[in-house]
Amino acid sequence: MLRLLIGRPLLNQEISNEKLPKWKALAIFSSDALSSVAYGPEQILLVLALPGVLAYGYLSYVAAAILLLLALVTLSYVQIGKANPGGGGSYAVARQNLGEMPALIAAASLLADYTLTVAVSISAGTAALVAAFPVFADWQVAIDLAVLFGILMLINLRGIREASTAFVYPTYAFIIGILALVAVGSWQAFTQTAPVIPAASLERQFDWTMLLLLLRAFANGCSSMTGVEAISNGIPMFRSPAVRNASITSFWMSGLLGLMFLGISFLILHFHLLPIENSTALSEIAERIFGRSGFYYYIQFTTMLILYLAANTSFNGLPPLMSILACDGYLPRYLGQRGERLSFSNGIVFLSLAAGGLIFAYGGNTEHLISLYAIGVFLSFTIAQVAMVHHWRAVKGRFWQLRSFLNSLGALATGIVVLIIGVSKFAYGAWVILIFIPAMIFIFKKIKGHYTDLADQLRLPPEEMDPAHENHIESGRNIVLVPISSPTRMIAHTLRYARSIGDDVRALHIATSEELGQKVAAKWNAWNPGIPLTTISSPYRLVIQPLLAYIDELAKEQSPDDYITILIPEFETRKWWHRLLHNQTGLILRTLLILKSNVIVSTVPFHLKK
Repeated sequence: MLRLLIGRPLLNQEISNEKLPKWKALAIFSSDALSSVAYGPEQILLVLALPGVLAYGYLSYVAAAILLLLALVTLSYVQIGKANPGGGGSYAVARQNLGEMPALIAAASLLADYTLTVAVSISAGTAALVAAFPVFADWQVAIDLAVLFGILMLINLRGIREASTAFVYPTYAFIIGILALVAVGSWQAFTQTAPVIPAASLERQFDWTMLLLLLRAFANGCSSMTGVEAISNGIPMFRSPAVRNASITSFWMSGLLGLMFLGISFLILHFHLLPIENSTALSEIAERIFGRSGFYYYIQFTTMLILYLAANTSFNGLPPLMSILACDGYLPRYLGQRGERLSFSNGIVFLSLAAGGLIFAYGGNTEHLISLYAIGVFLSFTIAQVAMVHHWRAVKGRFWQLRSFLNSLGALATGIVVLIIGVSKFAYGAWVILIFIPAMIFIFKKIKGHYTDLADQLRLPPEEMDPAHENHIESGRNIVLVPISSPTRMIAHTLRYARSIGDDVRALHIATSEELGQKVAAKWNAWNPGIPLTTISSPYRLVIQPLLAYIDELAKEQSPDDYITILIPEFETRKWWHRLLHNQTGLILRTLLILKSNVIVSTVPFHLKK
């Protein structure tokens, strides 16, 4: 069944077949950024269209500011990709140029952003579905989780190539649909075949209160820029020349994003759309232009697909980042290992579980999740820009002053955005991210500390690795204990093995009653295997505690070089349900004994034949 779902294992040398051409990479890495046009302009609208506030006319100004920021960030990340062809994005460039702490802040920010990307994208996709088919409104969370685990996680576990093949065509279908929507809507607007926005609605008032409102609208709209960094994180996944192909793809992505964002914002303004419950601005635009025709449902269906697939940007961005963090010792080592299909399968599963938890906790509410969304990615943007300024000043090179200036400008712009988002969205949930990032840095440092301590304790001294040095591994006594319940063939099998690994073999019986102890002792003496039996009385019918106490007393009598080996006889049943009919004393005993110093625990299996 697993092979049917995941596919056959791939050889290491087949990884070259998993590299992506530009047209596939655009779909894989840009789905998050491109899909944001489905909710980004609407997030601006939610703020500017508040009742009693004359701010609607500022929508175009806010959109223009976001497009300018997009251009700056795109140019910056192209430079980051050239400076760090190995991937890792903000974390890698910060580690190289700013040191550990800024790099960990960037890593924690990206971890939060990528996880939220999955939750937001899937929730927004289901929202588009509900807008077209309100009958599914009560099933939103269930649909979210089914798409997450049943489609996205499963397809990504099959590998990069198959995921790109599955997701590339829906992405291009969405791009074609949105461009057609913008083209037809703009034609109608300029030919006056569509309603004209009342001039009175564009009246603008301005004061300090309005400034705060505009800043919040700007912060909301910046959610459209999430995912811009994904290409720089995934440069190793591109076909050669990887850096050049990644740069071209970045410009393609930003050009398409800017065009679609500008077009949707213009149409929102033209039709003077207002927020409607259980509907989306994109749905309203499509209905105004095409009516409830087939093309309307095409727009809704492709929007739903691209929003779902936007989560795939995280599946391609976060697992490789976690693998780099794991190799550096800041995350568990197993997150740095490729799975059978050459994907970072452990990272994919981790991301799915984290995003699923967020969706469940927030009930699939897109607006609530977006409040947590953008601060992480813009913090990583800012750190990356500052790191690149340090990079250009260190390496110099051609046009380094211009490049440094662009990155400085980008750092200033994204830093201001971080402050705006942090202040304007603090009460709406941004405080969660401000707690999450320090908590993750603490976890990173603790994991790193553990691996450092582990390496120190496992490292052989240099003098012992010198071939000229005479190394002697001293061995102490080995006392082998075999806990028994009664003389059986299984016990005989265990004792034979015990004699092969030690000269001092002892059998140990915990007697839960005096009668039972005498009966076992009589059987043992009649059998006479040549191994002494020690019987410990347990009047309270406990088994594990008296055994542990005996081992502790025995350990006190031994020298530091001596060992106590506990051989636990255990039969292996032929059928799984047979296991349910027996206690798990052996498992519990292993778990407790493995924590003791100079105590070796081993299981001696006895395989039942029927």
